[in-house]
Amino acid sequence: MAVIRKFQVTFDCAEPERVARFWCEVLGYEVPPPPEGFASWDDFVRSLPPERQDSAFACVDPSGEGPRLFFQRVPEGKVVKNRVHLDVRVGTGLVGAERLAAQEAECTRLVALGAERVRLLVADGVNESCIVMRDVEGNEFCLD
Repeated sequence: MAVIRKFQVTFDCAEPERVARFWCEVLGYEVPPPPEGFASWDDFVRSLPPERQDSAFACVDPSGEGPRLFFQRVPEGKVVKNRVHLDVRVGTGLVGAERLAAQEAECTRLVALGAERVRLLVADGVNESCIVMRDVEGNEFCLD
């Protein structure tokens, strides 16, 4: 039986490039090079039919370890809470006040990028806390 170890996470959104670039900043990801034969992504996008232009964008982990993130334009807006969300791990290895300080510092950075802080969740004292946030299009994620 084959075991799948590589996967991508796909986001439905209104502005794929905007959301992808936000997540590049959050995770330290990069925009991959344009397809072969194109000097830039703009050149590639201009080669597409008008209805497909700006309809998708991706970003990748430069180390090759994390999943590829793919963003696709959809006509409908976000209506309800995500069924799946990303947990961005910023407090790994820290406990107590140090963990909360790391989460708060990252929250401040992400708010400056356009994210929205929703609330602090504390499950088991300060060692199991996370900050619930929304990205630039309202998709929930957690700073864990």
